[in-house]
Amino acid sequence: MKAIISGGGTGGHIFPALAIANALKRRHPDADILFVGADGRMEMEKVPAAGYPIKGLPIAGLQRQLTLSNIVKNLQLPFKVLRSRSMVRGILRRFQPDIVVGVGGFASEPTLSMAQRMGYPTLLQEQNSYAGLTNKTLARGADCICVAYEGMERFFPADKLVLTGNPVRADIEQMAATRQEGCSFFQLDPSQPVILSVGGSLGARSINRMILDNLQFLAQHKVQVIFQTGRSMYHEAQQTVERQGVGQWVKVHEFISRMDLAYAAAQVVISRAGAIAISELCLVGKPVLLVPSPNVAEDHQTKNAMALAEKGAAIMVPDSQCHGQGLPQALALLGDADRCQRMAEAIRQLAAPAAADRIVDQIEALVARRNANTNIK
Repeated sequence: MKAIISGGGTGGHIFPALAIANALKRRHPDADILFVGADGRMEMEKVPAAGYPIKGLPIAGLQRQLTLSNIVKNLQLPFKVLRSRSMVRGILRRFQPDIVVGVGGFASEPTLSMAQRMGYPTLLQEQNSYAGLTNKTLARGADCICVAYEGMERFFPADKLVLTGNPVRADIEQMAATRQEGCSFFQLDPSQPVILSVGGSLGARSINRMILDNLQFLAQHKVQVIFQTGRSMYHEAQQTVERQGVGQWVKVHEFISRMDLAYAAAQVVISRAGAIAISELCLVGKPVLLVPSPNVAEDHQTKNAMALAEKGAAIMVPDSQCHGQGLPQALALLGDADRCQRMAEAIRQLAAPAAADRIVDQIEALVARRNANTNIK
């Protein structure tokens, strides 16, 4: 089997893509899988690190802030789209895939639209409860659309929808790591409480600021923090922790590759409310304080967080209130074992294991249909 998987930009697109690729490889060890991403974006580093080849496109997104620099970038965008589509045409002709999978992000639009025009079967994977613009644009020509939430027919043709859940990394879905192993990996004391603070793969300024402005508070309460900052605030966080002498309590990381060990070590998690983060949290069953990003389409992270909070599976703190309310609520959770247990049980009830395998089922069905009735132009 030959498959192209396209998309990326953030971990919320990249990790599902890798989970699908890994599930496909488990079932078809000789499968030939090629990724197509956007030059300069996170996938160009993470995908090769996971052992897969990737081709980069000169594609970018529309810049919504009207600065002079962004206006120039937007004027260049049509030329980048045309160049990317031309490159994709060549990739498709050379690789001759059996299936093309799109997970959202800049690169998936030229890749999937060209694949559809050339007659290749295409599958979309939509992570969020509010569909992204790229997938909505591609839906009409797609053969199958795998979703994680019910009610997605308001965005997509109902006859193409398959409810699969969101695929997550296998090490998190299986979660064999123990708390002792997690604490050892992050150089933490297992006898002291641990909070995992993660603002998504690119970081979250409000969550980062909350931690950095309360380093002495955390040290005084003897609370350890695994602190993923993202690239933009990593050096500031590193220097601030060192200057205040709290490195024993706060472990700063730009990006955490072993999230299974981070989840294993933590007793409470502070997180954004992206779809993939929530899918992982449901599987690992950790008490979580969700701080939805206000900078997403239709405020869908708030909807994600509220869906869990209403079931007693999470605590939601608005981004604007995070700085003052976040850590006190997290510490209150650490001190309430009964509530932590109730929340962990409630969030586990929302888990959707084996989502990647269900998506591979759909890939296999599309490939079988294609092989029975080839329609490549």
